[in-house]
Amino acid sequence: MAPANDNPNLELGDIQSPILRRRPAPYLGCHVLFHFTDAAQGREFIRRLLPHVVSAADYASSETWAAVAITFSGLQALGVPKASLDTFPIAFQQGMAARVGELETGDSVPEKWEHPYGTGQIHVALTLLSISEQKFQDKLNLACQQLQELPGVQMLCREDFAQVAGGRTPFGYKDGISFPNICGNGASPIVSPEEPVAAGEFVLGYPGDCGRAIPLPQPDILGRNGTFTGFRKLHSHVALFRQFLQANAAAPGGEELLAAKMVGRWPSGAPLMLSPEQDSPELGSDLQQVNNFLYGEDPVGSKCPVGAHIRRMNPRDTELAVMTNVRLHRIIRHGTAYGAPLPPGVLQDDGQSRGIFFIFLSATAPDTYEFLKREWIQNGNFLGLSTQRDPIAAWHDGNETFTVPARWPVRRRIPMMESFTRTLGGEYGFMPSLSALRWISELQ
Repeated sequence: MAPANDNPNLELGDIQSPILRRRPAPYLGCHVLFHFTDAAQGREFIRRLLPHVVSAADYASSETWAAVAITFSGLQALGVPKASLDTFPIAFQQGMAARVGELETGDSVPEKWEHPYGTGQIHVALTLLSISEQKFQDKLNLACQQLQELPGVQMLCREDFAQVAGGRTPFGYKDGISFPNICGNGASPIVSPEEPVAAGEFVLGYPGDCGRAIPLPQPDILGRNGTFTGFRKLHSHVALFRQFLQANAAAPGGEELLAAKMVGRWPSGAPLMLSPEQDSPELGSDLQQVNNFLYGEDPVGSKCPVGAHIRRMNPRDTELAVMTNVRLHRIIRHGTAYGAPLPPGVLQDDGQSRGIFFIFLSATAPDTYEFLKREWIQNGNFLGLSTQRDPIAAWHDGNETFTVPARWPVRRRIPMMESFTRTLGGEYGFMPSLSALRWISELQ
């Protein structure tokens, strides 16, 4: 366990803000993917971006935020020396498409991803985000003007997003609630009784959990204060989800309760652990309470099922059968919703694209994500749930169930016949420090 007083002096002015800061709300913005055909122009592009990349130290005083992640092929295209490239983790070097084939199925396999995902063409992912439409447009126009002078920097695609009312996902549930309490990062605005996580689990160059040293890409100026990230575009089958709830609710009007059991929270964000019988919008908006709970008092899942989505993705103090140190598997999540919500009550798919861009960060993000996907989403052994999978994020083939405890030991076992989330694409990236971005821009 990382001691609670192990608070390193984090170099906030050198660390990109998404690594240590929650996104603002309400937000709007875009993710833009770029490809370089000319290394020198690519480095010039990075140099021009630098003044707009917001550090964790400057986050509170900014109205528009820019964050940059570079893929392994992007580092190659920018001319990073091979001696440095060889020091990056193998999972990052190979890329997401090459790594997750066995973890996807059906329409989610990399061969069916949207272009340009999985092609190796993505070199840089730029996120622009603002709480002001005008500020966002001003920053976007400035970026477009600069690109006109750099023909060797090609925009592959632009993905717009905006937070809907209540900060909810297409499935109708408040998102972006939890954020790890990181040693040395100061008091989180979201109160949580969980043990703080060592800074090195999220920021390269600092001690990790139990003092472990996570290898640093070389030279030090390239790796220190950076982290790894993953970007996944996910389509939400909202109509199918609603049909499932209607077909499997225990009583008329019980769809919302069943959905809350699957997610682990009510639509407002109120957790089942604190409000097991009904939604509580007041609780859902209270940063002092909305994340202020553990699972130890509910070992069998009478309040929050052991297999609920949020409990699987962060078991907290749930007694685990295997792989018991949850701090080694924590990630920072920065999901953003895209597409117009399906109107309330509609049970038929309208053919529109909607879902989330699932962005995750940690010092070991590629390996950690693959672990979570394989062991915590697609498998239930760590919770003693055998073959039961995550009810929201996993793929389902009708050969497993979702268990909802009632009066213990009487339980409901609901066959999981449908998958509600489809992967449309993704990639791994490296989110360098501001010093590293400058170092890259100055390569010859």
